Parts: sequence; C-alpha cells; structure tokens
Amino acid sequence: MRNPWAQTGNYKTSYRQDTAIFATYLEMLSFWALIAVLLALPFFLSRPQMFVLDLILVYALAVLGLNITTGYAGLINIGQAAFVGVGAYTAALLAPSLPFWLTVPIGGLAAAVAGGIVGIPSLRIKHLYLAIATLAFQIIFEWTVGHSTLLKQGGAISMPRVEFLGYRVGYKNHYYFWYFVILFVVVVLAFAFRNLLRTRFGRALVAVRDNDRAADAMGMHPGLTKIFAFALGGFFAGIAGGLYAYLSRAVVIEDYMLPVSIKFLAMAIVGGLGSLVGSFLGPAFLVLLDLNMEDLANWWRLVRNCFRNWPFKY
Repeated sequence: MRNPWAQTGNYKTSYRQDTAIFATYLEMLSFWALIAVLLALPFFLSRPQMFVLDLILVYALAVLGLNITTGYAGLINIGQAAFVGVGAYTAALLAPSLPFWLTVPIGGLAAAVAGGIVGIPSLRIKHLYLAIATLAFQIIFEWTVGHSTLLKQGGAISMPRVEFLGYRVGYKNHYYFWYFVILFVVVVLAFAFRNLLRTRFGRALVAVRDNDRAADAMGMHPGLTKIFAFALGGFFAGIAGGLYAYLSRAVVIEDYMLPVSIKFLAMAIVGGLGSLVGSFLGPAFLVLLDLNMEDLANWWRLVRNCFRNWPFKY
C-alpha cells in the first residue's frame, strides 16, 4: 500500500534529467506552443501593436540582464539604462560602416566592458553604497553623452535602414522585420539565462548573494563573480540597446536616463527578481500600463463630469 504521507512531485533521478532543458513533456509542449503563437502574432497585429510587442521584448532583454546582476548575484544596480545606452550608442556609431548583425553584438561587448569596470567597486562595497556607485555611473554616462560632440551632445543620431539578404527593409515592414530578429535574440539569450544556474558560475552567483564569505571559503572567488555578474548583465543590456536603436531608428539620451533605469528596476521587481518568466511579465505589465494610463485619464474626466453637481470640488 502506498504511503499517503510520501512526498510528491517531479524528482530528477539521473544526471540526464538534471541537465535537461525541459523538466517535463508538458513544459516542452507549452514552450513550443508559445513559440508558435509568437510567430503567428505578426499576421494579426497592426504596425503600432507590433512596435509595442517589439518594445516589450527589448525591455525583457534589459530586465534579464538586471536579473543576473540583482536577482541572482544580489548586487543592486540603478544604472541599467546606462548600459543599454552604451550598446545603443556603440551600434549607432558603427552602423554606417558595419551590418547590424555585427554592430549589435559589438554594442553588447562594449556594455559588458563597462559593466566589468562598474563592478570593480563591488569588491569593496555592497548594498546601499553599491547602489550609489551604480547611480554615479548613470550620472557620469548622462554627463558624458550630453557633453560629447561625437554623440551630438545627446541629440538624435539617426540609424540607417538595414539590408538583409539583399533586401532593404522598408517603412511598412520595419517593425515586422525587427520583431523576428528580436524574437530570435530573446529566445537564444533566454535559454542562456535559464541554464545559467546549472553552471559553476551560476551557483557561484547564488552563493555570493546568500553569503559571500562562505562562498570565498568554498573557493568560489566572490570578487571575480561579482565583476562577471556586472559584465554579463551589461552584455544583455547592450544587446537590448543595440536592438532598440535600430528599432526606433534614432538614439537620443532621453531613452537612457535615470528614470528609465528606475523603470527597469521596477519591471524586475514586479515580475520577480531571479525569475525568467518574470523578466517578461514585468515589462509587459508596465508597458501596457503606461499605454493605458492615458485612457484611464480620459475615463476619469468622464466620471468627474458626471459628478460635477456634487457638493465637493475637483
């Protein structure tokens, strides 16, 4: 007779199960069903709706990087928009002479280098003081862009239209083309994010977050782990910045300032720190909320007009 108090659930009884991409067949079927839906969406959405969907995916990439730094490693980062800006401006400077499939990865590498440099203070400081250090990087980035003639002092830098397989992407197909490009990049990096915890580096991230002294005693090199966490988070952000530059067809400093960093942090918190699914739910929720706030204001004006005769003023 089966013990009614026995534990239930899916247990990994072999190394093959432990390293499998999908834990169950239902999870695998759900993933491929989601991919099928995402591939079919462009046939049912208008251009403005496609831009919103593209924007959610780009923001999800930036939040994935922030989750590596803050969600996994526990390092507070208030300068994620600056890393996105590094990738965007790098892609903008290289776009006239290089194809997009080179400028976007180079932008990611540039942001990774910036992330590694910003991560150096994490060797000595943590918590609120580290947050202030990342805030300082955000302010330095804004000041540098605003005073650089190469970057047009924060003014708009136009992005050229791209060519793919000999075909020049036009106005009508712009958002549709970049949707498939962004979706491909998101799927690849999401798989990398999902499997991160299974690596030695991923386990070191969690160990450093929980207790860096214990991680040091176990030989995990918490200093290098923190720097690599900032670098990897910066790489994700730089890729997002390069893609956003091509998507919006212009790079302006307003898209990479401190309020945007706060927005990224809010997206990560709303979706759940350290969560792959939350990295998509958070951006989707806040982007759609932002778009519907104007409609909410219109509804409030309508309700207010209905109660103008009440004994209180607005």
